Amino acid sequence: MKLDILAFGAHPDDVELGCSATIAKEIALGKKVGIIDLTRGELGTRGSAELRDQEATKAAEILGVSVRENLRFADGFFVNDKEHQLEVIKMIRKYQPEIVLCNAIDDRHIDHPKGSRLVSDACFLSGLLKIETEIDGVKQEKWRPKQVYHYIQWKNIEPDFVVDVTGYMDKKIDSVMAYGSQFYDPNSKEPETPITSKNFTDSVKYRANDLGRLIGVEFAEGFTSERYVAVENLSKLI
Repeated sequence: MKLDILAFGAHPDDVELGCSATIAKEIALGKKVGIIDLTRGELGTRGSAELRDQEATKAAEILGVSVRENLRFADGFFVNDKEHQLEVIKMIRKYQPEIVLCNAIDDRHIDHPKGSRLVSDACFLSGLLKIETEIDGVKQEKWRPKQVYHYIQWKNIEPDFVVDVTGYMDKKIDSVMAYGSQFYDPNSKEPETPITSKNFTDSVKYRANDLGRLIGVEFAEGFTSERYVAVENLSKLI
């Protein structure tokens, strides 16, 4: 199955928090989008890997993505080496996306920049003919995405561009809250974490609201790019 956009996240819920409104908008525009989680988030203070699996499935259904897979790398301990790169390359070649979205280039959680660099490097390597991969005994063809963009997570990194996601925030919030084990729940007896406060849950909306304010719309999501962002002509800007 060829996809238009493939979004990678170090953990289930990274994609939802970082760029799910953009994904929802692209799907509404007729694009085929998939999600690849690198780990199952098994080191998370709350919940379990099995519960995160269920929540990820629910979030994928809410967003309407075409496919979601989990590479089951070791949460907290995966590295950017040949073994891990080859597994990511297999996914890139399998789905042949034009655009790849991945973790923030710098962030509080160590897996986010690691995942960011891993996926970015794999996108380049995936285009090299002499790197051979196969799935189920079938040799894969080389493929390099046209664009690699990084969504913004915990840190308020200055975006290189923003996407107007007005009209898609409700779907984003619903997909985030599909991870009921991870976010604000006043009745939970489990330990508190930096993402379980009401302030963090509220921030999902007010950060998008603030980015929207800066470009004259209601909501927006920001991204960084590894190269200059080009536009066809000045009239394409909003």
